[in-house]
Amino acid sequence: MGINNERDVEANMQIGPTDQGMVRIFIESQGVEIPMDFSPEEAEEIAAEIVAAAKSAAKIS
Repeated sequence: MGINNERDVEANMQIGPTDQGMVRIFIESQGVEIPMDFSPEEAEEIAAEIVAAAKSAAKIS
């Protein structure tokens, strides 16, 4: 599956800090749970990538 392939799958996503000082992105879909932990610095880089992608997508639509 690539970034441009659409799928009809529902998923829940939660984002928040852990008690270990990490940032967790937690995704749950169809009984599968995926916890992904990032350092605060990594999380800021991911956030910047999301903002950049949103700006690019806005130019297309």
